[in-house]
Amino acid sequence: MSTMRAVEGWTVKPLERFVNEAGARLTLLMTPAGQVLAQFGFTRAVDVMAAAALGAAIVSSTAEIARLLEEPQFSALNHQGLRHGIFVAGFDSPRGRLLALVVYGTNSSVGLVQLFFEDFVRDLIAACPVPEERRPVLAEDFERELNQSLASLFRS
Repeated sequence: MSTMRAVEGWTVKPLERFVNEAGARLTLLMTPAGQVLAQFGFTRAVDVMAAAALGAAIVSSTAEIARLLEEPQFSALNHQGLRHGIFVAGFDSPRGRLLALVVYGTNSSVGLVQLFFEDFVRDLIAACPVPEERRPVLAEDFERELNQSLASLFRS
């Protein structure tokens, strides 16, 4: 039984559409650090964690090779086996850089995955909520307020 789970609800519909159109067996949507936003097809959490860590490492090492070769960032990577292929790609979104790791079988092809991946990225970007404006972690007068609080706390 295949499962779809999402930490971020806005990823569900784009992921469902992509999986159905591309014929993906397994898919992870994650941050470059390997934090999973959504997944399809995994039945064990340990498999999700291992695939996320390995996918993030693949993208990171590929980016370093590109840097050494003085190339612009590589957009996607594909490995083709006899029964499965693995497609790994990064893309920019309103939430920052995101990565996708897609495993497909003989019922699909890298061409189909690439074709529907472009739609997947567009759908994700359209569905992505606008990030909240980042506020300073510390107030401008934090030190003054802290000193006043400490002084009032330790007054005799």
